[in-house]
Amino acid sequence: MSSDTTVAIIGGGLAGISAALALQEAGLRTTVYEARPRLGGATCSFRRGDLTVDNGQHVFLRCCSAYQGLLHQLRAADRVAIQPRFDVTVLSPQSGGGRGTGRLRRARLPGPFHLLPALAGYALLSPMERMRAVRASLALDRLDLDDPALDGVAMGRWLAAHGQRRWPRQALWDLFITSALNIGVEEAALGSAAMVCRTALLGRADAADIGIASVPLGELHGTLAADRVRRSGGEVRLRAKVEAIEPGPKIVVDGERAAADAVVVAVPHRVAASLVPAEACPDRAHWAGLGSSPIVNVHVVYDRPVTRLPFAAAVGSPVQWVFDRTAVSGLASGQHLAVSVSAADRWIGMPTAGIRDVFTAALERLFPAAGQAGIADFFVTRERHATFRQSPGSGALRPAAATRLPGIFLAGAWTDTGWPDTMEGAVRSGLTAARLVRRHLEGVSRR
Repeated sequence: MSSDTTVAIIGGGLAGISAALALQEAGLRTTVYEARPRLGGATCSFRRGDLTVDNGQHVFLRCCSAYQGLLHQLRAADRVAIQPRFDVTVLSPQSGGGRGTGRLRRARLPGPFHLLPALAGYALLSPMERMRAVRASLALDRLDLDDPALDGVAMGRWLAAHGQRRWPRQALWDLFITSALNIGVEEAALGSAAMVCRTALLGRADAADIGIASVPLGELHGTLAADRVRRSGGEVRLRAKVEAIEPGPKIVVDGERAAADAVVVAVPHRVAASLVPAEACPDRAHWAGLGSSPIVNVHVVYDRPVTRLPFAAAVGSPVQWVFDRTAVSGLASGQHLAVSVSAADRWIGMPTAGIRDVFTAALERLFPAAGQAGIADFFVTRERHATFRQSPGSGALRPAAATRLPGIFLAGAWTDTGWPDTMEGAVRSGLTAARLVRRHLEGVSRR
């Protein structure tokens, strides 16, 4: 391959960043085109007064090896914190009705036995419910994840058939599936849900240890990523909207055509369908069937601390997960809590005043000290198309990275990565696209 070989990366999210850095490590020149004024895609930050606020709470697990590899490339591994041991406090406003606060903490046992003691002592389930949950876990572990039939079955239906009644599905399974897939357990595709459970919960003992950025995501995936791409020989063009891709390949940017030796399309499926030539993906119209699922983040700034927990899950409440963002956002006094609500169809169109009424009351039921605290600020961030809708049948619609036109490749967490629509899936897609680009260009150079 010539040193003059250039690759156009359309989209500066995690998929595009990962593809660019992988290609530059192989000695290729890349240009990242991003329509927005910053890199990072759906993982970004904004300023609100003196606060730096992430648009949403994004976490990763220790099993997310590709994402952690990206952090090392960005020289940012010291800007995240990973639990030494999976440990989640689960709050329930129903504790006065006989159900106490739960805790799920892995034991120092090899997988899949590491979570059995936690499940056996999980206070939010009855002893019989815990036993049935263990049986369902063992049955889940026996599923063949390569069986395409799993994509056509709803996880909720499968759980019900394996003795999981409504409350256990909500208090245990929904806890992890909804946040991982951004869809409720009743609607989630069994194949994707089983992959999450097998990889994170039933596999390696430390796989589910939770990692959280200790700096704003805008710094991690925006500033640091742009600097790294440029330092390693690439170009970053912000506010550069790619309007079309043509065979050749060529791209049309702000009305001007530019040739490239290869193109990686690393944008959401709705945008990709309008850019990719029909010859490259004749079935691109089918991508609309992937749909979308929203996420809402509710931010409450109290005038005093209301909890010592760095984060917690909640069941039987509108709150799903809540995180203490005080230090990361730069709050000098008080406490900044961010509530992350996945599969937020119910809330995405609700006015902020209505969301405030519901969620401040819900937080008071989970954290009694919030009832005595003043609210210094309240705001909501909404991602209407946060992920594709990972429901039955969605797996069959996810395209491969290669297209039918030489030199044009797809990336993004919505492509067929084998992972759900997550940061890890996005990074893996970028790495796959980069590998195919290199293979394509090596073939061209040999002709």
